[in-house]
Amino acid sequence: MTKELIINVFPQGVEIALLEDKKLVELHSEKADANFAVGDMYLGKVKKLIPGLNAAFVDVGFEKDAFLHYTDLSPYIKSVLKFTNLSINQHANNLFDFAKFKVEPEIIKTGKINEVLTGKPNVLVQILKEPIAAKGPRLTCELSLPGRFVVVTPFSDVVAISRKIHSSEERKRLQKIVEAVKPKNLGVIVRTAAEGKNTAELHDDLLALENTWKTIQKNMRGAVAPTRILSEQGKTNSILRDLLNADFNKIVVNDKAIFAETKAYIQRISPDKLDIISFHNNASPIFDTFGITKQVKASFGKTVNLPSGAYLIIEHTEALHVIDVNSGYKSVSNNQEENALETNLEAAAEIARQLRLRDLGGIIVVDFIDMKLMDNKKKLADAMEELMRNDRAKHAVLPITKFGLMQITRQRMKPEMNINTSEVCPSCDGTGKVSSTLIFEDEILKNLNYLIMQKHKGLKIVVHPIMNTYLTCGLLSRRLRWCFKFKQRIKIEADSNYSLTEFRFFDNTDEEIKL
Repeated sequence: MTKELIINVFPQGVEIALLEDKKLVELHSEKADANFAVGDMYLGKVKKLIPGLNAAFVDVGFEKDAFLHYTDLSPYIKSVLKFTNLSINQHANNLFDFAKFKVEPEIIKTGKINEVLTGKPNVLVQILKEPIAAKGPRLTCELSLPGRFVVVTPFSDVVAISRKIHSSEERKRLQKIVEAVKPKNLGVIVRTAAEGKNTAELHDDLLALENTWKTIQKNMRGAVAPTRILSEQGKTNSILRDLLNADFNKIVVNDKAIFAETKAYIQRISPDKLDIISFHNNASPIFDTFGITKQVKASFGKTVNLPSGAYLIIEHTEALHVIDVNSGYKSVSNNQEENALETNLEAAAEIARQLRLRDLGGIIVVDFIDMKLMDNKKKLADAMEELMRNDRAKHAVLPITKFGLMQITRQRMKPEMNINTSEVCPSCDGTGKVSSTLIFEDEILKNLNYLIMQKHKGLKIVVHPIMNTYLTCGLLSRRLRWCFKFKQRIKIEADSNYSLTEFRFFDNTDEEIKL
């Protein structure tokens, strides 16, 4: 599989498209003035405790207070509160040694939030979910700093290895390396990308994250809540951090500053991949050049067509998303069960792509075409599991029910990507109504009369083909009557690009006359 990252920079922000085998699978948008992105760290002030919800509302500077649930406090919340207080009050040029920081006892999982956040303290928090609709950000105190090969979790000495690394020997090797190089009071989660990496690569990644943690300490010195302490790196670099592998073979950028930044980042994390990045120095828009604009128009909207003639209907409600699979006009065979399976497998591939592309989250219910055989239902469920393997969001796929429904849950980290692919009708200007054709002739005649009075000669009128027929048909056509009336030749031409009631005038040099 080949992967390409196309980065479109414009004055209002950045759009990032991820292509897999030339097919658009992810589309990210980042506004230039975006705040409260997932991963950002803030010094917040607890404003209100809600014992009934076992949650707190925290002021982080957003227009609405952010939400912090007890389950997101972290077992080390007492250490976080102590660290926050020490960091704010540390001396100007004398950071306290975090390796000597005494970690407080863990809290119990079934505790009460008002027993932990007493006195409405300042607390260091991290954005878990961006603001969505009328809701403020969702917060966590389980702080984490993601790198390319490892994730650092402060206040813990635990080393955990990704479950996707199956080799027991490799797991033991990575465990020994990380335990030998990690600092005290910093836990480490070894990512899947670390498989096969040497000690130097893992140590460099860990060292960079340790320096980031020191930067957080410096930024907290004398800070007053609410304030941002650390901003997550831009989406371009975070996507590269999570996705860059041997399959990546092209990164194209249309902005010199982002190009230089991306090149420097790749130089640091993977110098051998430096030649895959290039600058788009072309007059045509970058998304048009790589066919992304066309794919966006075809992929978003209520109806999504599939190559076989089948199509998906995607509906959204407050509680969930519903996807209906409809059979197409082509038949693979005369066997109805086989046709249903083939169509469902094709639909499953597109559904897995749509979930990533639109970033649909929460509960998704898919109504597949009914199949009778249990083996076919299992094939479809297994195929969906495999198709969603590349999805970075946490998800779960349940088996198909006896009603032919598949339930999928998918982590929602940000507002869903919703692009309006419809355009304003040029005829009605979006009103749903057009001018009466009965007055069409009168409108042309009125403007024609005005232009003749302005001494225009050799006039040509361009109209829709249907209107051209209406104005020129018959022995004594309307065009011919106008020629007799104004005592000069008047031409009428058809253009299929015109709307039904659209018309324009041109002079004898073929230049349009603005009315």
